[in-house]
Amino acid sequence: MSFKDFLTRATLPLKLVVFPSSCKICGQFLENPEEKVVCQDCLDRVEIHRGEVCQVCGRLFYFREGQPLICQECLKDQPFFTRHRATAAYAGVLKQLIILFKYHGHESLKKPLARLLLKNQEVQEILESVDLVIPVPLHPSREKERGFNQAELLAEEIARKIGKPVARRVLIKTRKTLAQVSLEAEDRKHNLKGAFAVKKPGKITGRKVLLVDDVFTTGSTSQECARILLEAGASEVRVVTLARA
Repeated sequence: MSFKDFLTRATLPLKLVVFPSSCKICGQFLENPEEKVVCQDCLDRVEIHRGEVCQVCGRLFYFREGQPLICQECLKDQPFFTRHRATAAYAGVLKQLIILFKYHGHESLKKPLARLLLKNQEVQEILESVDLVIPVPLHPSREKERGFNQAELLAEEIARKIGKPVARRVLIKTRKTLAQVSLEAEDRKHNLKGAFAVKKPGKITGRKVLLVDDVFTTGSTSQECARILLEAGASEVRVVTLARA
């Protein structure tokens, strides 16, 4: 054990008394130095999706057939991205974690959330052979307001774990749009039309891009970003998100 680790463990009881910290989900004390914001017990309660998924958009099914499935939406209108996968459904503890991460400024949750995402075998398969990682961008005014881009923090963590570069400020948001959560599916598409652009196309030409976001709902954001990236020269766009709504 290093002196730093020894000092951390030796002073932990004092820290708990002077600066008590509790899990933002269940309320129990955070007693381990590795625990940040939420306890390990709550992280362990996130159930990685093990059922079937649409092989294209990653729609979650709750059964196992043993054969590849493609949902009716993707058969009818094939997305611009080739595949999307997520950790699990946007519900329960995972939903609480994402809300804490995205809306309450707990940036340190990027590490446990990235670890949860990478536990999904389907996600790991998507990461194979990608060339670079690109986060879904926020409009500069929205990012300034929030203080960070949660998709970029997550993308940085994933890229570090798989040993690939992050292409920052390559895909940009050119205009402020209404919050997608407040809109119906068709309105989401119109809301994002023309809202993204590629600033440095030379960085993505002929490359397989991994697009990273927090939640996939109707897929409108991933669709528009993928379309723009392909038009700018990317050879393929794959998508991973923390959750599928």
